[in-house]
Amino acid sequence: MQRSLKDYLLVSLKGIAMGAADVVPGVSGGTIAFISGIYEELISTINNLNIAFFKDWKKDGLKDTWKKYNLSFLVALFVGIAISILSLAKIIKWLLHNEPLLLWSFFFGLVLASILYIGKQITAWSPKVLISIVLAAVISYFITIAEPMASPESLWYLLFCGFIAIIAMILPGVSGAFILLILGAYETFIGILNQFREGLTTFNISLLWESFYKIVIIGIGAVAGLKLFSKVLNWMFDNHKNITLALLTGFMIGSLNKLWPWKEVLSWRTNSEGIEVPFIEKSILPASYEGDPRVMWVLIFVTIGFLLILILERLATKKEK
Repeated sequence: MQRSLKDYLLVSLKGIAMGAADVVPGVSGGTIAFISGIYEELISTINNLNIAFFKDWKKDGLKDTWKKYNLSFLVALFVGIAISILSLAKIIKWLLHNEPLLLWSFFFGLVLASILYIGKQITAWSPKVLISIVLAAVISYFITIAEPMASPESLWYLLFCGFIAIIAMILPGVSGAFILLILGAYETFIGILNQFREGLTTFNISLLWESFYKIVIIGIGAVAGLKLFSKVLNWMFDNHKNITLALLTGFMIGSLNKLWPWKEVLSWRTNSEGIEVPFIEKSILPASYEGDPRVMWVLIFVTIGFLLILILERLATKKEK
Protein backbone atom coordinates (compact mmCIF):
# COMPACT_ATOMS: atom_id res chain seq x y z
CA MET A 1 0.00 0.00 0.00
CA GLN A 2 1.44 3.35 -1.11
CA ARG A 3 1.21 6.08 1.54
CA SER A 4 2.24 9.72 1.62
CA LEU A 5 3.83 11.53 4.57
CA LYS A 6 0.37 12.88 5.43
CA ASP A 7 -0.98 9.31 5.54
CA TYR A 8 1.78 8.21 7.93
CA LEU A 9 1.11 11.22 10.17
CA LEU A 10 -2.53 10.10 10.28
CA VAL A 11 -1.39 6.58 11.23
CA SER A 12 0.69 8.10 14.05
CA LEU A 13 -2.36 10.06 15.25
CA LYS A 14 -4.31 6.80 15.36
CA GLY A 15 -1.41 5.34 17.36
CA ILE A 16 -1.66 8.27 19.79
CA ALA A 17 -5.38 7.53 20.23
CA MET A 18 -4.61 3.83 20.77
CA GLY A 19 -1.93 4.64 23.36
CA ALA A 20 -4.22 7.00 25.26
CA ALA A 21 -6.97 4.36 25.30
CA ASP A 22 -4.63 1.62 26.45
CA VAL A 23 -3.61 3.64 29.52
CA VAL A 24 -7.22 3.75 30.80
CA PRO A 25 -8.36 0.59 32.63
CA GLY A 26 -11.52 -0.40 30.75
CA VAL A 27 -10.73 0.96 27.29
CA SER A 28 -9.04 -1.07 24.55
CA GLY A 29 -6.51 0.24 22.04
CA GLY A 30 -7.72 -2.57 19.79
CA THR A 31 -11.14 -0.90 19.71
CA ILE A 32 -9.55 2.35 18.49
CA ALA A 33 -7.57 0.41 15.85
CA PHE A 34 -10.76 -1.27 14.63
CA ILE A 35 -12.91 1.84 14.36
CA SER A 36 -10.10 3.81 12.71
CA GLY A 37 -9.82 1.18 9.97
CA ILE A 38 -6.29 -0.15 10.61
CA TYR A 39 -7.03 -3.26 12.70
CA GLU A 40 -6.77 -5.96 10.04
CA GLU A 41 -3.68 -4.31 8.50
CA LEU A 42 -2.04 -4.18 11.94
CA ILE A 43 -2.74 -7.85 12.66
CA SER A 44 -1.65 -8.92 9.18
CA THR A 45 1.58 -6.85 9.31
CA ILE A 46 2.57 -8.26 12.71
CA ASN A 47 1.74 -11.79 11.57
CA ASN A 48 3.91 -11.47 8.43
CA LEU A 49 6.91 -10.18 10.40
CA ASN A 50 9.23 -13.11 11.16
CA ILE A 51 12.85 -14.31 11.01
CA ALA A 52 12.64 -14.38 7.19
CA PHE A 53 12.93 -10.56 7.38
CA PHE A 54 16.70 -10.86 7.89
CA LYS A 55 17.09 -13.30 4.98
CA ASP A 56 15.14 -10.95 2.68
CA TRP A 57 17.21 -8.00 3.93
CA LYS A 58 20.42 -9.80 2.98
CA LYS A 59 18.99 -10.85 -0.39
CA ASP A 60 16.97 -7.78 -1.52
CA GLY A 61 18.39 -4.92 0.55
CA LEU A 62 16.85 -2.92 3.39
CA LYS A 63 14.70 -0.60 1.25
CA ASP A 64 12.77 -3.35 -0.58
CA THR A 65 12.50 -5.52 2.53
CA TRP A 66 11.26 -2.58 4.61
CA LYS A 67 8.54 -1.97 2.02
CA LYS A 68 7.67 -5.68 1.70
CA TYR A 69 7.03 -6.02 5.44
CA ASN A 70 5.08 -2.73 5.67
CA LEU A 71 7.41 -1.48 8.41
CA SER A 72 6.77 2.23 7.78
CA PHE A 73 3.16 1.65 8.85
CA LEU A 74 4.25 -0.28 11.95
CA VAL A 75 6.88 2.30 12.97
CA ALA A 76 4.49 5.26 12.43
CA LEU A 77 1.82 3.52 14.53
CA PHE A 78 4.11 2.49 17.41
CA VAL A 79 5.78 5.92 17.51
CA GLY A 80 2.30 7.38 18.03
CA ILE A 81 1.52 4.83 20.75
CA ALA A 82 4.83 5.56 22.54
CA ILE A 83 4.34 9.35 22.36
CA SER A 84 0.85 8.95 23.78
CA ILE A 85 1.80 6.65 26.64
CA LEU A 86 4.68 8.93 27.70
CA SER A 87 2.75 12.22 27.35
CA LEU A 88 -1.03 12.13 26.85
CA ALA A 89 -1.31 9.47 29.54
CA LYS A 90 -0.90 12.27 32.08
CA ILE A 91 -3.99 14.04 30.72
CA ILE A 92 -6.02 10.82 30.80
CA LYS A 93 -4.91 10.21 34.40
CA TRP A 94 -5.91 13.77 35.35
CA LEU A 95 -9.35 13.26 33.79
CA LEU A 96 -9.72 9.93 35.58
CA HIS A 97 -9.08 11.66 38.91
CA ASN A 98 -10.95 14.91 38.28
CA GLU A 99 -13.67 14.25 35.68
CA PRO A 100 -14.32 10.49 35.78
CA LEU A 101 -18.03 10.76 34.94
CA LEU A 102 -17.41 12.69 31.74
CA LEU A 103 -14.42 10.57 30.68
CA TRP A 104 -16.23 7.25 31.18
CA SER A 105 -19.34 8.69 29.47
CA PHE A 106 -17.30 9.59 26.40
CA PHE A 107 -15.73 6.12 26.23
CA PHE A 108 -19.13 4.48 26.84
CA GLY A 109 -20.55 6.28 23.80
CA LEU A 110 -17.42 5.43 21.81
CA VAL A 111 -17.69 1.70 22.52
CA LEU A 112 -21.49 1.64 22.15
CA ALA A 113 -21.20 2.97 18.59
CA SER A 114 -18.25 0.62 17.93
CA ILE A 115 -20.45 -2.37 18.84
CA LEU A 116 -22.93 -1.32 16.13
CA TYR A 117 -20.08 -0.63 13.69
CA ILE A 118 -18.46 -4.05 14.14
CA GLY A 119 -21.78 -5.91 14.39
CA LYS A 120 -22.90 -4.40 11.06
CA GLN A 121 -19.97 -6.12 9.36
CA ILE A 122 -21.26 -9.60 10.20
CA THR A 123 -22.58 -10.76 6.84
CA ALA A 124 -24.25 -14.06 7.84
CA TRP A 125 -26.10 -14.63 11.11
CA SER A 126 -26.28 -18.16 12.49
CA PRO A 127 -26.60 -19.92 15.87
CA LYS A 128 -22.77 -20.09 16.03
CA VAL A 129 -22.51 -16.32 15.58
CA LEU A 130 -25.13 -15.63 18.27
CA ILE A 131 -23.50 -18.09 20.71
CA SER A 132 -20.10 -16.46 20.05
CA ILE A 133 -21.49 -12.99 20.88
CA VAL A 134 -23.13 -14.20 24.12
CA LEU A 135 -20.08 -16.25 25.21
CA ALA A 136 -17.62 -13.40 24.56
CA ALA A 137 -19.92 -10.89 26.31
CA VAL A 138 -20.15 -13.10 29.42
CA ILE A 139 -16.36 -13.64 29.56
CA SER A 140 -15.71 -9.92 29.07
CA TYR A 141 -18.26 -9.00 31.76
CA PHE A 142 -16.68 -11.33 34.31
CA ILE A 143 -13.26 -9.84 33.51
CA THR A 144 -14.65 -6.39 34.42
CA ILE A 145 -15.86 -7.58 37.84
CA ALA A 146 -12.79 -9.68 38.66
CA GLU A 147 -10.97 -8.68 41.83
CA PRO A 148 -7.40 -7.40 41.25
CA MET A 149 -4.50 -9.45 42.58
CA ALA A 150 -1.51 -8.29 44.57
CA SER A 151 1.29 -6.34 42.87
CA PRO A 152 3.96 -8.43 41.12
CA GLU A 153 7.55 -8.37 42.26
CA SER A 154 9.45 -10.84 40.09
CA LEU A 155 10.75 -10.18 36.58
CA TRP A 156 9.16 -13.45 35.44
CA TYR A 157 5.78 -12.05 36.49
CA LEU A 158 6.45 -8.83 34.55
CA LEU A 159 7.29 -10.98 31.50
CA PHE A 160 3.98 -12.88 31.92
CA CYS A 161 2.01 -9.65 32.40
CA GLY A 162 3.54 -8.14 29.25
CA PHE A 163 2.53 -11.27 27.32
CA ILE A 164 -1.09 -11.22 28.59
CA ALA A 165 -1.62 -7.44 28.49
CA ILE A 166 -0.52 -7.00 24.87
CA ILE A 167 -3.05 -9.65 23.80
CA ALA A 168 -5.81 -7.70 25.54
CA MET A 169 -4.55 -4.40 24.13
CA ILE A 170 -5.00 -5.55 20.52
CA LEU A 171 -8.33 -7.29 21.22
CA PRO A 172 -11.25 -4.84 20.80
CA GLY A 173 -13.39 -4.65 23.94
CA VAL A 174 -10.78 -6.05 26.33
CA SER A 175 -8.63 -3.48 28.11
CA GLY A 176 -4.94 -4.29 28.49
CA ALA A 177 -4.68 -1.77 31.32
CA PHE A 178 -7.58 -3.42 33.13
CA ILE A 179 -6.02 -6.87 32.69
CA LEU A 180 -2.88 -5.41 34.29
CA LEU A 181 -5.04 -4.07 37.12
CA ILE A 182 -6.56 -7.53 37.65
CA LEU A 183 -3.08 -9.08 37.63
CA GLY A 184 -1.93 -6.46 40.13
CA ALA A 185 0.65 -5.05 37.72
CA TYR A 186 -0.99 -1.78 36.61
CA GLU A 187 0.64 0.45 39.24
CA THR A 188 3.98 -1.32 38.67
CA PHE A 189 3.81 -0.64 34.92
CA ILE A 190 2.80 3.01 35.40
CA GLY A 191 5.57 3.40 38.00
CA ILE A 192 8.17 2.01 35.57
CA LEU A 193 7.01 4.41 32.82
CA ASN A 194 7.10 7.39 35.21
CA GLN A 195 10.56 6.34 36.38
CA PHE A 196 11.78 6.11 32.77
CA ARG A 197 10.29 9.52 31.91
CA GLU A 198 11.88 11.05 35.02
CA GLY A 199 15.23 9.50 34.10
CA LEU A 200 15.00 11.01 30.60
CA THR A 201 14.09 14.50 31.81
CA THR A 202 16.71 14.60 34.59
CA PHE A 203 19.41 12.63 32.72
CA ASN A 204 19.57 10.26 35.70
CA ILE A 205 21.45 7.20 34.36
CA SER A 206 20.62 5.11 37.44
CA LEU A 207 16.85 5.70 37.05
CA LEU A 208 17.04 5.14 33.29
CA TRP A 209 18.83 1.80 33.66
CA GLU A 210 16.58 0.59 36.49
CA SER A 211 13.44 1.26 34.45
CA PHE A 212 14.92 0.36 31.04
CA TYR A 213 15.77 -3.27 31.81
CA LYS A 214 12.27 -3.78 33.26
CA ILE A 215 10.76 -2.26 30.09
CA VAL A 216 12.88 -4.69 28.03
CA ILE A 217 11.55 -7.65 30.07
CA ILE A 218 7.96 -6.44 29.61
CA GLY A 219 8.70 -5.81 25.91
CA ILE A 220 9.95 -9.37 25.36
CA GLY A 221 6.72 -10.73 26.83
CA ALA A 222 4.69 -8.27 24.76
CA VAL A 223 6.44 -9.18 21.49
CA ALA A 224 5.91 -12.90 22.15
CA GLY A 225 2.21 -12.34 22.96
CA LEU A 226 1.72 -10.02 20.00
CA LYS A 227 3.31 -12.44 17.54
CA LEU A 228 1.43 -15.48 18.80
CA PHE A 229 -1.98 -13.83 19.06
CA SER A 230 -1.70 -11.95 15.75
CA LYS A 231 -1.21 -15.32 14.03
CA VAL A 232 -4.39 -16.67 15.66
CA LEU A 233 -6.40 -13.53 14.82
CA ASN A 234 -5.11 -13.39 11.26
CA TRP A 235 -6.13 -17.03 10.73
CA MET A 236 -9.56 -16.37 12.23
CA PHE A 237 -10.17 -13.32 10.02
CA ASP A 238 -9.15 -15.33 6.94
CA ASN A 239 -11.17 -18.45 7.76
CA HIS A 240 -13.96 -17.51 10.18
CA LYS A 241 -14.50 -13.78 9.75
CA ASN A 242 -18.15 -13.69 10.94
CA ILE A 243 -17.34 -15.70 14.09
CA THR A 244 -14.35 -13.43 14.77
CA LEU A 245 -16.46 -10.29 14.37
CA ALA A 246 -19.10 -11.86 16.63
CA LEU A 247 -16.50 -12.56 19.33
CA LEU A 248 -15.15 -9.01 19.09
CA THR A 249 -18.70 -7.62 19.30
CA GLY A 250 -19.39 -9.74 22.37
CA PHE A 251 -16.16 -8.66 24.10
CA MET A 252 -17.14 -5.04 23.58
CA ILE A 253 -20.69 -5.59 24.88
CA GLY A 254 -19.32 -7.15 28.07
CA SER A 255 -16.81 -4.31 28.53
CA LEU A 256 -19.65 -1.75 28.77
CA ASN A 257 -20.03 -2.68 32.44
CA LYS A 258 -16.55 -1.29 33.17
CA LEU A 259 -17.29 1.88 31.19
CA TRP A 260 -20.67 2.58 32.88
CA PRO A 261 -20.19 6.11 34.31
CA TRP A 262 -22.02 5.73 37.63
CA LYS A 263 -20.12 3.55 40.11
CA GLU A 264 -20.17 2.74 43.78
CA VAL A 265 -16.67 2.38 45.20
CA LEU A 266 -16.40 -0.78 47.31
CA SER A 267 -12.72 -0.35 48.18
CA TRP A 268 -9.83 2.03 47.49
CA ARG A 269 -6.16 1.70 46.59
CA THR A 270 -3.17 4.04 46.69
CA ASN A 271 -1.67 4.62 43.24
CA SER A 272 1.98 5.16 42.29
CA GLU A 273 1.70 8.86 43.15
CA GLY A 274 0.34 8.22 46.63
CA ILE A 275 -3.22 9.23 45.68
CA GLU A 276 -6.22 7.17 46.78
CA VAL A 277 -8.22 5.95 43.77
CA PRO A 278 -11.10 3.43 43.37
CA PHE A 279 -9.96 -0.22 43.54
CA ILE A 280 -13.16 -2.29 43.35
CA GLU A 281 -16.36 -0.73 42.00
CA LYS A 282 -19.83 -1.81 40.94
CA SER A 283 -22.18 -0.21 38.41
CA ILE A 284 -25.23 1.55 39.87
CA LEU A 285 -28.14 3.70 38.67
CA PRO A 286 -27.73 7.51 38.62
CA ALA A 287 -30.26 7.86 41.46
CA SER A 288 -28.02 5.76 43.74
CA TYR A 289 -24.85 7.69 42.85
CA GLU A 290 -23.12 9.44 45.73
CA GLY A 291 -22.79 13.06 44.66
CA ASP A 292 -24.08 14.90 41.60
CA PRO A 293 -24.84 12.30 38.87
CA ARG A 294 -24.63 15.05 36.18
CA VAL A 295 -27.05 13.07 34.02
CA MET A 296 -27.34 15.74 31.33
CA TRP A 297 -23.56 16.11 30.96
CA VAL A 298 -23.15 12.32 30.90
CA LEU A 299 -25.72 12.02 28.09
CA ILE A 300 -23.97 14.81 26.16
CA PHE A 301 -20.58 13.09 26.38
CA VAL A 302 -22.06 9.67 25.53
CA THR A 303 -23.56 11.32 22.43
CA ILE A 304 -20.23 12.98 21.53
CA GLY A 305 -18.43 9.61 21.76
CA PHE A 306 -21.19 7.91 19.75
CA LEU A 307 -21.23 10.56 17.01
CA LEU A 308 -17.43 10.53 16.76
CA ILE A 309 -17.55 6.89 15.62
CA LEU A 310 -20.30 7.64 13.10
CA ILE A 311 -18.21 10.50 11.67
CA LEU A 312 -15.11 8.27 11.45
CA GLU A 313 -17.19 5.60 9.73
CA ARG A 314 -18.55 8.12 7.20
CA LEU A 315 -15.05 9.44 6.47
CA ALA A 316 -13.72 5.90 6.03
CA THR A 317 -16.60 5.04 3.67
CA LYS A 318 -15.98 8.18 1.57
CA LYS A 319 -12.24 7.39 1.38
CA GLU A 320 -13.00 3.86 0.12
CA LYS A 321 -15.23 5.29 -2.64
